[in-house]
Amino acid sequence: MINLPYDPSSKESILNYALRLVDSTLRESVDISALDQNQLNKGGFGQILEKFYFHKELDSLSQPDFPEAGLELKSGAVKKLVRKGELRAKERLVLNIINYDELISQNFETSAFYTKNAELLLVFHLHEKGINVLDFVVKLVGIWSFPDEDLRVIKHDWELIQHKVVSGEAHTLSEGDTFYLGACTKGANAKSVRSQPNSEIPAKQRAFSLKAGYVNHILAKISGVNDGSFGKIIATPELEQQGNDIEQLVISKFQPHIGKSPEEISQLLGIDYNERAKHRFAMLTKAIMGVSREKEIEEFSKADVTIKTIRINEKNLPCENLSFPAFSYKDLINESSWELSSFNQTLEKKFLFIFFKKQDGKLTLDRVLFWNMPYLDRQEARHVWSKTKSLIKQGMIVKKVTEKQVYKTYFPKKSENRVAHVRPHARNRQDTFPLPFKDKVTGFSAYMKHSFWLNDTYIRDEIYLKS
Repeated sequence: MINLPYDPSSKESILNYALRLVDSTLRESVDISALDQNQLNKGGFGQILEKFYFHKELDSLSQPDFPEAGLELKSGAVKKLVRKGELRAKERLVLNIINYDELISQNFETSAFYTKNAELLLVFHLHEKGINVLDFVVKLVGIWSFPDEDLRVIKHDWELIQHKVVSGEAHTLSEGDTFYLGACTKGANAKSVRSQPNSEIPAKQRAFSLKAGYVNHILAKISGVNDGSFGKIIATPELEQQGNDIEQLVISKFQPHIGKSPEEISQLLGIDYNERAKHRFAMLTKAIMGVSREKEIEEFSKADVTIKTIRINEKNLPCENLSFPAFSYKDLINESSWELSSFNQTLEKKFLFIFFKKQDGKLTLDRVLFWNMPYLDRQEARHVWSKTKSLIKQGMIVKKVTEKQVYKTYFPKKSENRVAHVRPHARNRQDTFPLPFKDKVTGFSAYMKHSFWLNDTYIRDEIYLKS
């Protein structure tokens, strides 16, 4: 039996040993001769860290990795922002696999999730494309336990996930269902499914995870960065009154302003409103929630909530379709599955929709709601993603070139799908992305930027009118 270089019953001893990794690599820190070729080729950073640095045998037990100290070991990848040099999470932090059968009979305080993850020993390494995992540089190490105000939200998230499983709806789980604690897909491919209680429909294998936005706040806290750029909307008494439900708390802040114009709301709140300002609705939203205009909303940042302000015309139709960021043609065809695609992950997020309606020539705040796309609608959007990917791979982009050099594409139109379509999202014709294959009609090696869009009719029928 190996003599451990730390005391497994002492948090301080384990942390001090982990801190030796900062600014070094696994290649410098572990005995590489102990790794066989398969581990060198395929071993993940976390597996090598646990087995060969901390000398812990890999297991899937419900107790923490260091049970005597009550610490669970987790590693994560970070990237460095070019402009500010700050560290940001590359992705969510995946915790333990969700056992649907066991989850339905648990309570939060004694659940497998909280028993295992109440206190985390976090090791973050800098991710660099094409670099062997042994050469990733560890940038940050620390111990994390959830602050009370976050734990209230996480418990509510956990209970929402549990409720879906109890209802036989594990197959419809989405990361947009919750705020800080998500249920992310976990598996090699789309065939990674398992049975669920109370339903015969197989469900994707999922794991509890902390959303990337929440991980960014952990990084800031551990590194001691507090630049004051975030404003909070949660006050503990308020959250308790709303049953620890952020959604209800936020909506309650908007209720007094329903039916009022942006100018009237601004006057009541004592802020300036410039109808020509590009971010006027964003500033108004922050003011309603009690956050100053120069700050980001902390709870929304943690939860990766996307705020969308939609203007509705007198016929109840949005004034425009809803766009998402332009996609890279090369990146899109390299996406291994719909579940892991950028478009699906965007649609799984939680949205806050703020609707202003024009009536008798006056624009007023009409309704506010949180929303995430239902499972069946995401499956319809999947067809748009799949066809777009196929056309790019075939080099079948341009459908027609007129004498006036007006280009049309084979990409899915709004008339082809109830949920989404693809259309240009570029400043001008010269705003392009490179193509992985030359277009067969034109021979172009680059083409105008495009993006996925939600149909205005879908927003009307499935979001606005259903609220």
